[in-house]
Amino acid sequence: MNERSVAHMDLDSFFVSVECLRDSRLKKLPLIIGGNSDRGVVSSCSYEARRFGVHSAMPIKLAKRLCPDAVIIGGDMELYSRYSSMVTEIIQESSPLCEKASIDEFYLDLTGMDRFFGTWKWMIELKQKVVRETGLPITFALSSNKTVSKIGTGEAKPDGQLKVPVGEERPFLSPLSVNKIPMIGDKTYATLCSMGIRKIATLQEMPATAMQQVMGQNGLVIWKKANGIDETPVQPYHEQKSISTEHTFEIDTIDVKTIRTLLTAMAEKLAYKLRRKNRLTGCITIKIRYSDFNTETKQLKIPYTSNDKTIMDHAQRLFEQLYQRRILIRLVGIRLSDMVQGSYQISLFEDTPSIIELYQAMDKIRNRFGSTAVQRAGTLGANFREYEK
Repeated sequence: MNERSVAHMDLDSFFVSVECLRDSRLKKLPLIIGGNSDRGVVSSCSYEARRFGVHSAMPIKLAKRLCPDAVIIGGDMELYSRYSSMVTEIIQESSPLCEKASIDEFYLDLTGMDRFFGTWKWMIELKQKVVRETGLPITFALSSNKTVSKIGTGEAKPDGQLKVPVGEERPFLSPLSVNKIPMIGDKTYATLCSMGIRKIATLQEMPATAMQQVMGQNGLVIWKKANGIDETPVQPYHEQKSISTEHTFEIDTIDVKTIRTLLTAMAEKLAYKLRRKNRLTGCITIKIRYSDFNTETKQLKIPYTSNDKTIMDHAQRLFEQLYQRRILIRLVGIRLSDMVQGSYQISLFEDTPSIIELYQAMDKIRNRFGSTAVQRAGTLGANFREYEK
């Protein structure tokens, strides 16, 4: 059986890099992408800004204090989505198996390719192709599994490349901080620090059963990752699911107000499902079935998002463009597709820190008590069916 060979590719400061392509004067400057007002938050920032302590999701007001000379621009998700699609196309055309993990990162399964040509050399050539055809810097790491490659990419940034040979996973990981392990967030890191575990080496030396006793099944997963063990497969990008909702009226209707209220409720629930699955959508489709059973659809490619308001607004505009016959409607539906992994759960360009906290609090309530536990007042009572593909 062939030893696994998995690469991880990550575009460097993706939003910032795209802006520098658009305006070369921004290169080497402390650049912040995010809200235009002091009430906004940082979506992305250049390495020059990071040296001042600026980071993603930080309030713009604080970022300005830390880096007074920073250049701040609002961002352009439509442009970023276009460049993401360009890079995706290049990687998909070249690699035997590709997973688009988010708007700016990819996993490639290259197992068995060494029989034909050197996998390391092939990855270098792919990186050069991305840079040559898009102008965007990209970093990659190559190892036996997804976890080690993702951590390796982080260590190789910016614009670097790294290979962790089979059998060298544990020595490579051991000196690193435990918060380098992808699934460890702030709370888990704090818990581990309280146990005296700050370096991955300490985790490696612990019995797996001890971690499982303290943190349950997650503890065992963390222990495995710390030891460079990860059997998670690379999932083909084209197999990403779509989600949709639709409603058939008991009596055919021409009540536009009721239909719009229903569409708002549908969009709100789908957006929540995206965030719960840590997904973003890049395409929205509206479907109408008339009383004569004729069915019409209209779709729109959109910048990747899981934001309630963005999806609602697009749904309403599509409905307005589609509903031209002015006859009774039997069914309406919304479908979200072109889905990718991603954690841009709210509009970092438009929302303030307080709004972001509100969205997160609402999602916590829904996670605990069900998706209908919190709804907009105008959508109460709206019922519809949900589908996944």
